[in-house]
Amino acid sequence: MVINDPLYGTYQVDGVLAALINSRPVQRLKGIHQGGASYLVNRAWNVTRFDHSIGVMLLIKRLGGSLEEQIAGLLHDISHTAFSHIIDFVMDNEKEDYHERIFHEVVINSELPLILKMYGYNYEEIIMDDSKWTLLEQSAPELCADRVDYTLRDMYTYRNISLADVEAFLQNLIVIDGKMYLNKLEIAEWFVELYYKEVIGFFMDPLNIYGSDRLTVILQQALEKGIISLSDFFLEDEEVIEILRSTHEQEITQSIAQLQQPVSVIEDEKNYHIHRKTKLRLIDPSILSKGQLIRSSKLSNRIKDMNQQAYEKAKKGSYVQILG
Repeated sequence: MVINDPLYGTYQVDGVLAALINSRPVQRLKGIHQGGASYLVNRAWNVTRFDHSIGVMLLIKRLGGSLEEQIAGLLHDISHTAFSHIIDFVMDNEKEDYHERIFHEVVINSELPLILKMYGYNYEEIIMDDSKWTLLEQSAPELCADRVDYTLRDMYTYRNISLADVEAFLQNLIVIDGKMYLNKLEIAEWFVELYYKEVIGFFMDPLNIYGSDRLTVILQQALEKGIISLSDFFLEDEEVIEILRSTHEQEITQSIAQLQQPVSVIEDEKNYHIHRKTKLRLIDPSILSKGQLIRSSKLSNRIKDMNQQAYEKAKKGSYVQILG
């Protein structure tokens, strides 16, 4: 199998990785959009969980991670439900960790353990405990393959950065004791700014907030009316949308149709129709300076200020006025 990734280039993949990529659980991620409802309000916002999962796997490979960690990276989002984190809003789950809570159940009820066993791997040792995969996951505010890939991928796809920018950043990633760090302060400043363009500028974009809020309400109503069930969230996005479009409940069908119509929205704290907060996401990568790892905010007032502004914005949330 040859993978041509827009960020990391062309890679030959075979054996267990190829088998896993071809499996139904991984292929399903092609129909799960990374931004939840975002693709419904802007068709250009179309990065999928499959794109991201392949990217995380390749980034780990590029950084010298083991085959086992590449497998963990490929499968880390396997339990995401339709519309990704929208399920957290539907269920009023402030931690936005529903996919993590159901991860074990999703894995054991899939073909993944059998595929791994066929290639001599125990699924519990690889994908049931990601604490040992320190390239894949590190606690915020450090860098990890998950955080880095979704930031670079979204910002590149949505034309905020170039491939040259991506490569310059990747060239300054270093690995120490199996963890990801940076070796230049200016690169840390660039990435922190980019990360907040992602989690504040994009995640909390008024149009994105509008789409998430409206889809959340529609799905809650559909659940209450028995039009869909929780099990339907294990379908792909468009399969759930088709169920909603096909119902005889006029309120639901009209709402879905309206959601996909052009709309004008602005941020307005005084005259707003929607107020939504999202999970607090901060970044403060350590850099190697004079032989020591130091949090970049201790060396850069710019990063310190960006972190404070992001914290205040996340705590305040986004206030959206619908103009029509």
